[in-house]
Amino acid sequence: MIREQLDNLITKNCAILIGDANGTDKAVQEYFAQKRYPDVTVFCMADHCRNNVGGWPTRPIAAPPKARGFEYYAAKDAAMAQEAKCGLMLWDGESRGTLNNVLNLLGHGKKVMVYLGPDKNFYKLSNEDDLDALLARCDQNTIQDLKRRLEPQLRFHQL
Repeated sequence: MIREQLDNLITKNCAILIGDANGTDKAVQEYFAQKRYPDVTVFCMADHCRNNVGGWPTRPIAAPPKARGFEYYAAKDAAMAQEAKCGLMLWDGESRGTLNNVLNLLGHGKKVMVYLGPDKNFYKLSNEDDLDALLARCDQNTIQDLKRRLEPQLRFHQL
């Protein structure tokens, strides 16, 4: 299912904006590199790029002063969400960074397709109600923890 969605982006000649993190970002980069897809831009922090499998152009983003950990990389993700036309997220139902990216995209009025790993299904999100329905499918203890941890970053939605 995921490869089908990625192939659909290739078929439509979409400009791909992707992060440089290990894990899903790197795996998706490897897929686009294997397909020799050229229209990819890798967003990374100005001081280093962790992964750029295809040697594509990079978009270095400066971190806010004294930012560390989550806040450091969230700057890159916020810039990517602002420039993207829409989003495709692969979410395990637990990652704070992925949920923050979904919130950023929806906060900019952009649609997001989320693959929820535990369900092995895609969900189309275009508003807060769609997000609420997705979150209802997740472990509620985990969602409450994410809510607490994301509170400073919440822009438009009260989980």
